[in-house]
Amino acid sequence: MVLSLSNPSWTNWQAQAIGKAASDFIHEDLKMDYMYDYMFHLLSEYANLLKFEPKIPEGAVEFCSETMVSNAEGLEKKFMMESLVKGPSITNPCTLPPPYEPHALAAFLNRKTNSIKQVEEWERRYWENLDKKQ
Repeated sequence: MVLSLSNPSWTNWQAQAIGKAASDFIHEDLKMDYMYDYMFHLLSEYANLLKFEPKIPEGAVEFCSETMVSNAEGLEKKFMMESLVKGPSITNPCTLPPPYEPHALAAFLNRKTNSIKQVEEWERRYWENLDKKQ
């Protein structure tokens, strides 16, 4: 859905529906397991580019996530507990979908362009109707 902020005809319930859909997506599809897989893949690839050997500084103190959770309360503690790594992942890190085929990418871009044009047309009609009423 393409939403234009310049169109005042969007109602509060439509905005709430969009916000709820985004919130549901985040809670259901952006699980910490996926985030850790992605971060592992990203950091592993980045590490391959590095030329230096990291060393632990003298006097460094290990700080673990359990220590952070012990001082947290309420929602902060709940989210921290959800994000704790409980064990190794059973899937390969970052199983990304394959890139678009040229025809699939072209179809996607066409749909996007058409959606934007449709919203712009709705806006144009809205303002024309508003001008006619005045």
